[in-house]
Amino acid sequence: MAAVGYGSTVRSTQSGAVPASLVPHPREELFSVLVIDGHPLLREAIAGQLVSMGAGTVHEASSVAEARTCAAASGPCELAILDLGLSGGDGLKLVDELHGQGWPRIVVLASPDDPHAVRSAFQSGAQACLLRSAPANIVIDGVRRVLDGGAGADPGGAPMPAAGTRVAGTDSNLSELSAREIQVLQLVADGQSNKEIGEALNLSALTVKSHLSRIGRKVATGDRAQMVALAMRAGVIH
Repeated sequence: MAAVGYGSTVRSTQSGAVPASLVPHPREELFSVLVIDGHPLLREAIAGQLVSMGAGTVHEASSVAEARTCAAASGPCELAILDLGLSGGDGLKLVDELHGQGWPRIVVLASPDDPHAVRSAFQSGAQACLLRSAPANIVIDGVRRVLDGGAGADPGGAPMPAAGTRVAGTDSNLSELSAREIQVLQLVADGQSNKEIGEALNLSALTVKSHLSRIGRKVATGDRAQMVALAMRAGVIH
């Protein structure tokens, strides 16, 4: 394991070292990736699974500063995975920087109670958003989908395309949303609480909660961040 940049590491595999059965079809070639997370155990677990699925080089960084140093040294990898809650800097700003530098695939890890971060991550150039607390194997499943064609994963861990793509059945569910429900969902995407949404729309917090419950039944999830990701992808909100 060789050091690359300040505080980052690289795990490398030689061609043929990974059993063919562990390399996901159709991506049989090795790929490079940068994993940015302040929690060593999660970062190492993700790195280890990436190697098992065919990563040739896995760079690791624990902060925004380390990530910038590593990115400058390595140049764009095929994939970056980063925690939006990184210490010592703005994770969303780092997404924007990597996207601007030509990194083709960016997967972010976000908190389930921060739908605004989901929206901002997609707008900054991320292809997928996963739940920060998801097990490493769920994160890797989402990563595999991104590598195999640009598909992302929602913050709840269930596979879904990133913003701008379509999945059969989902759009029809979202088309059932009323104008008021779309207004509520847009304000959720803007990061507003139930109380703030109620004040903006002249509704009680209880009525806002009822609207969100109905939205959840229609789109088959009660997770606010997931609702936002689904609606943004379908173009219902922006």
